[in-house]
This record gives sequence, C-alpha cells and structure tokens, in this order.
Amino acid sequence: MSGLRRPWSDNSPLLSSRKEKQHTSPVSCSSPSSPSSVEMSTAAATTTPRRSIFLGVDVGTGSARAGLFDESGKLLGSASSPIQIWKEGDCVEQSSTDIWHAICAAVKSACSLANVSGNEVTGMGFAATCSLVAVDADGSPVTVSWSGDSRRNVIVWMDHRAVKQAEKINSSNSPVLQYCGGALSPEMEPPKLLWVKENLPESWSMVFRWMDLSDWLSYRATGDDTRSLCTTVCKWTYLGHAHMQQLNGKDSRNMETCGWDDDFWEEIGLGDLVDGHHAKIGRSVAFPGHPLGSGLTPTAAQELGLVAGTPVGTSLIDAHAGGVGIMESVPELGSEAKAICHRMALICGTSTCHMAVSRNKLFIPGVWGPFWSAMIPEYWLTEGGQSATGALLDYIIENHAASPRLANRAASLKISMFELLSNTIKTMIDELKSPFLAALTEHIHVLPDFHGNRSPIADPKSKGIVFGLTLETSERQLALLYLATVQGIAYGTRHIVEHCNAHGHKIDTLLACGGLSKNSLYIQEHADILGCPIVLPRESESVLLGAAILGAVASKKYSSLTEAMKALNAAGQVIHPSKNPKVKKYHDAKYRIFHDLYEQQLSQRSIMAQALE
Repeated sequence: MSGLRRPWSDNSPLLSSRKEKQHTSPVSCSSPSSPSSVEMSTAAATTTPRRSIFLGVDVGTGSARAGLFDESGKLLGSASSPIQIWKEGDCVEQSSTDIWHAICAAVKSACSLANVSGNEVTGMGFAATCSLVAVDADGSPVTVSWSGDSRRNVIVWMDHRAVKQAEKINSSNSPVLQYCGGALSPEMEPPKLLWVKENLPESWSMVFRWMDLSDWLSYRATGDDTRSLCTTVCKWTYLGHAHMQQLNGKDSRNMETCGWDDDFWEEIGLGDLVDGHHAKIGRSVAFPGHPLGSGLTPTAAQELGLVAGTPVGTSLIDAHAGGVGIMESVPELGSEAKAICHRMALICGTSTCHMAVSRNKLFIPGVWGPFWSAMIPEYWLTEGGQSATGALLDYIIENHAASPRLANRAASLKISMFELLSNTIKTMIDELKSPFLAALTEHIHVLPDFHGNRSPIADPKSKGIVFGLTLETSERQLALLYLATVQGIAYGTRHIVEHCNAHGHKIDTLLACGGLSKNSLYIQEHADILGCPIVLPRESESVLLGAAILGAVASKKYSSLTEAMKALNAAGQVIHPSKNPKVKKYHDAKYRIFHDLYEQQLSQRSIMAQALE
C-alpha cells in the first residue's frame, strides 16, 4: 500500500491559516491584536490581581472550538475553526494534523476576542469525539483509509465500517461486555481496531500508539500519553473499577493500567495489543482533570499562543464534558447524592448522549456502562445514546423537495431553517384547526433509527422509517415531517429513560446542552413527551465549560472535579411539560406506534431473511 507515511510529523508547526467562527458576548472593545473594534465578551483586562481564566477545547464532528471562562463559569469568548472530513459509504475519516491546526487557530482567535493574553490562562482541558487516532513512533499519522492517504489517520466516531467485527466480538461473551450494555457498538474502538488489523495490515504494523482523539490531543499538547479513565472505560473496555482504591491526587496520577482484560484482547484476535504492558493502547491512566506531564510543551504553547507549563487536565469525551459542564446546573434537591442521581444530561448535537450517574453499579441491557468514574469520580455512569439526531434533522430537511425554497426564504429573513420551520408549524395550528401543536403529526410517524439504534435496543442494523408520506412536496409538508422527526427522536429518549428507570435509576429531571438544546421546539417536545422538566444551563457552551473545568482542576484551583462543577455550573431557563392531559394522551398513543414500527421492522427482516435462504 502506498502513502502510508507522511514526510512530516504531527509535531510540525502550523502550515496555514484558516477562517474561524467567533462568538462573544456583546461588550465592545478593541482587541490587542487588531486596531479595529470587535464584539467582545469583557472589557479590557485591568491590572492585578491576576484573574483565573480556564480554557476549554472541544473537537466535534465538523469543527474545533475553544472557549475561555472566568471563575464563575461565565463564558468570556469563544471561536471555532472547521475541520476536514471524508465520507465514503460506512467509512468516515479525519486528519489529526488538520484537527490540531484548527484547534490552534480557534484558541488564538478566542483569546484575542476575549482580550485574554496567553499568560492569563490558568489551566486548560480537551474534549473530543470518541474517534480513533493512529500514529507511529515519531508521532506521525498512519493511514486508516482504503485510499492510503496518510492524512486520514482518524476513524471518526460515527464510522460504521466495523459492524461485522463488532458482531464477532460480541459472540465472544467476554465478561467485559457486561460493562457495555452486553454488546459492543461498531462505534467503539475494539471493533475498529480489529477492522484495521484485518484490512490494512501494513498500517497495523506501523502504528505505535492507538489513542482516543481527546487523549491524543492531551498527548500532543504535553507529550504525556497517559489515558483518561473516561475514554478507556467507555470506548476501550477498560475496567475502571480496578482503581476504586485510588481516589486521591497522588495515587491517581499516572496509575499503571490494571483494568485491561488480556484474555478479552487475546480472544478477539488482538493479543498483540497486550504486548509491552499495553504500550499501544495505554500503560497508564488518570482520572479526568488530573494534571498531565509538566503542562504544555514549549512547542505546543507556541502553536497555541499560550505559555509553556500551563496545566493541562486529563481529557474527556465531548459528551461527557457536556455532562461535567451541566450536571450541577440545578438547585440542590435534598441530599447531594440523591439530587445528582435523579438527573440525566442530554448532550444534543449531531448525535445525542444520555448521561446518568448512580452510587451503585446498574447493569442495563442495551445501555452502555456501568462505567466507574468515567465522568464524575466515584459515581457509576450509565450512557445511553442516539447515533443520529441533529444529523437526522439535517438529512430530513436537505433531502426534501422543498429544501431549496426553504433555504432561500430563511436566508432572506436572516433566520435558520429550523426557526422558519417552527414558525410555519405555529401558523398551521390555526389553519388546520389543530387542538394543539403536536397533534399536527396525527398521520405522520417516524422511527429515527436512520443510523441504527444505539440504545436501548442496541441494534446497529435497525433502519429509519417514515409512515404517512404522500405526493405533497410543499414547505408545509416538510414542516410536518420535521415535527414528526423531532417527536420520533424524543420518543427514543423516552424509551431510554424508561428503560434506565426500569433497571434501577430514578431519573425525573433532564438537563440539556449542545446545539439542539437551543431549538425551543425540540426542547418543548421532549419535555411534553417525557413529562418532566428540562433544565437549560446559564451558559450555552456546556461542553466547552466541561473541558475548561478539567483545566481548572489541573491548575489546583479546585481540589476535585465535583468542587469545580459546583463552582462553575449554573442553571438557566427551565422548560416544563404541558399540563394539558390531551397532550399526554396523544403522545402516549404515538409512543405505542413508535414501538410498533420497530416490531414491524423485525418481522419484515425475518420474512426477507427466510425468503433468501
């Protein structure tokens, strides 16, 4: 295979500039790096005493973002920079070099906009999608692509090339599977690793480190390849509870990995990853937020526009950073443990993750976990999820005949397509004499499994269904289809919550963050369908805040992750469910149809399988 190696290293300096998207709160002042006046998040910095400012970096599916927060958790300024992505069938790939360049651009822009100098940043942390990174002994990228393009050394979280490998691994019935809801998803790392070994042997032989993306970012920044309990436990089958006695900062720093199940790796055909004390997949782990190495290396500091030695906290997966950034964003409700164990965080973006914690480990079929200390130290994490939510809404809109007309109208009105669709839906209530908004979808039902079912059925082969289509191609019809899809996604969340509560959880309050949490229709439908309040955070960038909290803990400003969460989380608006009993009755009926659509799919799948025998 050609093109396996790049002639340059991931440690090379920035090669090009890029355009960044910038976000600040509306206080205008001049940036120290520009003579022009820009929208700023705070007035120009005053003199001493030095303020504590925490930097969070979040790498999502389509962009890298950076945000700066003060000691109250207030966002001072943020910026984003796009990252490249390659999609070919089930294969979805990115470049770690491109991602690092985007991060550097976003960090510099955010600091400039927030009027924050590099030496004011007290600590920083990274969060990223649970994508898989391959690098050689020099830190250079190794291709994971059929194309042989060495830039493409990241298998993106949503990549489903390893469905067969996941099935093979799940047939092993290894004890580690009980901590993954009974089965690994093709989105987790072991199936992807097995796929590379089986299909790209030259790449396999060249890789010196396999890393979750957020761990690679911390490594790239500090030179310390200690892995996070979050990534290893949630995506690599590492048994974090092997460290239950190591809770203080001294013990948890660079803990030797004692939670790998060597028999599991041998049984699935990846025994070579056990060699060298698991050097390729992680010889040491740490709790999220613990300081790595000696902080930023001089090279990384220069590239980021920061100061060498700035503390960097052990990383989190992006959704889990959202949980850290939001789980304490409600008033205390009784005892602390009871309150937090009654909450579920929805991190709503391209996909949605459903995070709940408990003091005791709860084994829930089809739901990932229990993961010990993978998000909040000393708590067991349950992680549900929907593989396509924001991505599904985009798909529904973009593939409808009315989409071009809708896009033009939205642009002329200077509003988003989502807002225009919501406005259209509201006007249809009176026009169609509907008793309430949700009833507009009486004849349209959506099963949202367009990218499989992650939870609670854990069926990657499940397909999406739209029931009730006609020949109509108007914007109004698209608005109804959009509403029905939002409802279908919310029924999926209800299914996850009910399933978790049936297996020991007592969830009665939801907290939402991420891009879709800014969609009022989306949040209100979820509140109505689940019948419980949804708390929105004061600061909308909860994932960035969660990443920044890692830096705050690494800087020793706070003694623990929990203390930092309490200091920096803050509640905003609370969305309550409708009190109209007819709304509940309506959604209960549609929820039954939601379940029926999947059962019909299973029946049809069986019929066709028999026909092809």
